[in-house]
Parts: sequence; C-alpha cells; structure tokens
Amino acid sequence: MEEELVVISKSIVTPRNVKKPTSVKKIHLTPWDLSRLRFGYLQRGLLFPKPDPKTDIIISQLQASLSVALDRFYPLAGRLVKLANEDDTVSFFISCDGSGVEFVHAMAKNIELSDVLQLSGSVPRVFGSFFPATGIKNYHGVSRSLLMVQVTEIKDGVFIGFGYNSTVADATSIWKFINSWSEICSKDSGSETFQRCLHLKGWFFDRIDYPIHIPDPETKPTSYVTSTNLQEKMFHVTKENVLKLEAKTNYEADQKISSIQAVLAYIWLSMVKHSGMSQEEETHCRLPINMRQRLNPPLEEECFGNVSQTGIATVTVGELLDHGLGWAAMQINNMELSQTDEKAKEFAENWVKNIKIPVSVGSKDLVVTNSHRFDVYCNDFGWGKPIAARAGPPYLNGRLVVFKGIDQESLDFQACLLPQVVEKLLEDVEFNDYVCIV
Repeated sequence: MEEELVVISKSIVTPRNVKKPTSVKKIHLTPWDLSRLRFGYLQRGLLFPKPDPKTDIIISQLQASLSVALDRFYPLAGRLVKLANEDDTVSFFISCDGSGVEFVHAMAKNIELSDVLQLSGSVPRVFGSFFPATGIKNYHGVSRSLLMVQVTEIKDGVFIGFGYNSTVADATSIWKFINSWSEICSKDSGSETFQRCLHLKGWFFDRIDYPIHIPDPETKPTSYVTSTNLQEKMFHVTKENVLKLEAKTNYEADQKISSIQAVLAYIWLSMVKHSGMSQEEETHCRLPINMRQRLNPPLEEECFGNVSQTGIATVTVGELLDHGLGWAAMQINNMELSQTDEKAKEFAENWVKNIKIPVSVGSKDLVVTNSHRFDVYCNDFGWGKPIAARAGPPYLNGRLVVFKGIDQESLDFQACLLPQVVEKLLEDVEFNDYVCIV
C-alpha cells in the first residue's frame, strides 16, 4: 500500500494547571533508565471504529482531556535535562516543567480498518506512519516531548497512536495513564477523582550516589545493522489453545509453569527451530519484569515511573531443541524467579562501575515487550471500546509485543520476523494447530 498520510495539524498540549507548581520538580534517572537512553521511543496504539461525532469535536475532546490527565501524570509533560560534568561525562534528569506533549492530527482516507487488522506485508509500510515518535531516541527527550500522541482518521475508523520515552515510564505506568486519559475523556470530567496524588518511584538504589555520571550517549553513532527485510504478523492464541499449551508444558516440566510462560516458550522454541541458527549459537528470551513488588521494601503497584528490569533467559539452540517445551518454559520461569531485590541492586551497582548504553538488543533473541496483564480494551474515549491494539516502530527481528486478546483469556502477539521464518511457521502444521497467524 502506497497511500499517503496527510498531517492536518500539530500542536502542544500542556497540563491544564500548567502554572500550578508540581510536588516534584526533578526526577533523577536510575541505571535502568540510563541504560535505555539510546533505544527508540516505545510506540503503541488503539484502533476504533469511526465515531458518530464530528472529528473536530473528537480532536478537541481528546486534547482537553489529555490536558487534564497531564495534571496528574505531570512527568510526561516534562523534558530531559542533560548537564555537562567536569570529568567529561554528562548527567540526566527529568525536569517536570510542564513543557507539554506533542499532539498530531492526521488523515489516511484510503486506509480501512481491515488494512490495520491484517498487518499484511513487509515493514516499514504506511501503518508505521500512524505513530508519532518513529526515529526518536530516548536521549532526544531534551528537546522532544517525553510523550507523543497522534490521532489518525482512516476511512472507517480512528487510530490513536502514542510513543513514550522509557526513561520516564514503563509499560505498566503508561497504560495506567492511557486508562485515566480515556476515562476522563469519556466522562468529560476533571473531577478530583482523577487528580489524586501521583506516587513516584523515588530513588531506591541506596548504595549508588546520584546524579550518575555517564559518557554522552550522543557522542557515538547510534546507527546499527538492521534488516529492512522483515515481516509483521499477528499471532492469536485462543483461550482453549492457551489452556492446551499450559497443560502440555506442565506435563513436561518439573515445576509449575504459568499459561503465559507456556505460550512464550512455545513461540520461542518454534521461532528458533525455523531460524536456521547452528546448534552452538546462543539464543535469549528477553522479558520485562515489573520490579515494584520485588524490591525491598516493595513499592506501591500504582507507583509511576520506569520500574522495569529486563530478565534474560540464555540457552544454546541445541539445548532448546533437544530439551523441548517444558524445559524451555522452566528457563523462563527460573529467570523470572531470580529477579530479586538483591539481584536488581547488584546489577545497578555493576552497571555504574562498567557503564554500557546499548543501541539495540541481539537480532537472534526473542524480545518480549508489553504484557497480557494490561487491559487495553477498557480504553473507551467516549465513542466505544477499541477493536484492536497494535505496536509501532522501531522494528526489530524477534520482537514480540504481547497484548491481551479481545476474546476472554485469549492472547495476541505482534511478531516481527524474517520472511523465511514466517514462511516456515506458516507451513508448520503443529504451530498452526495452536497459533492462528494473521
């Protein structure tokens, strides 16, 4: 599809009470935040059928309610600040200055709901232009907004896409913000129920001084070798097949395996089986771990910020293929169990001693992002609930974005893979018995 997207307007949405002083002016960045500075903004979006009200009314409602939501979630309206240190390093913090959020209104009148739902073809394609932060790195937050929003009208629907800087928020926090924004918009309300105090993560690495001094992430080139020959597919796993995979995995495993661990292990095993990798090569399953309740003392679940650590299960291709599904799931489970307070603080202290700010993760990994725990389908902005949730660029071989399925207890995965892997998965009879590929 070569249909063009037309930008109708661009604006900055500031918190409603932008002149009201926030309770916190400065948020120092932790090793978890700083290690992400060279990654691109994470981008997500929700697809809706065409609303009844006129579009200009919808846009004004979205902007007004966003302004109210930013009153509470004020770090998203701030900017990164980079300070030069005397030892030729730099330090970063978030300034909660109310600079605002970039808001784009666009139109792609020849695109239909079915085009977005099918996700057919190679990437990038026109759908990538539905997201506002493509190409923006986290360190660009010194001049670009930490949250960006784009509302795109299509022929028979509306797509609300957003990109966010992962130094200011993790997926848990950003979806809580979207939940609040949609509720405010649907109820046309700025009542006190939406203005309760925001709990920030604070500084929980007691043995590390802040601000942390790091090499300037902009001094090294951020380009890296990436394949442009990638395909995106949606993997849908029904409730029935989730339960079948959970039962199959637990029959093979020596420990209790959850349903999501079972499905992720099955996808990891299937992708590696068709990857063409040698038996000796290492493969990793990277999974975001919400550390709020794992820290000591634990943080509140409502705590806002980036409190996510990447857990990595590492095996060789030969081990994975020889041992099978139950063993693969146990590697994921053991990795998750190992994400303790002490391990988190040990990682942070070691990182400060040997600072590494990667550009990307390995192309031979299964890189899991988002979570089935986020209720993406509750986000009704006033004209009905979304019919699909999707992720945008950056595209990476092995990326697997997890969404709660629209059917009860089903799972959706937005997979980005090499064409030859997709072709072999489509031909894999057992895989297609468990997973519907769209």
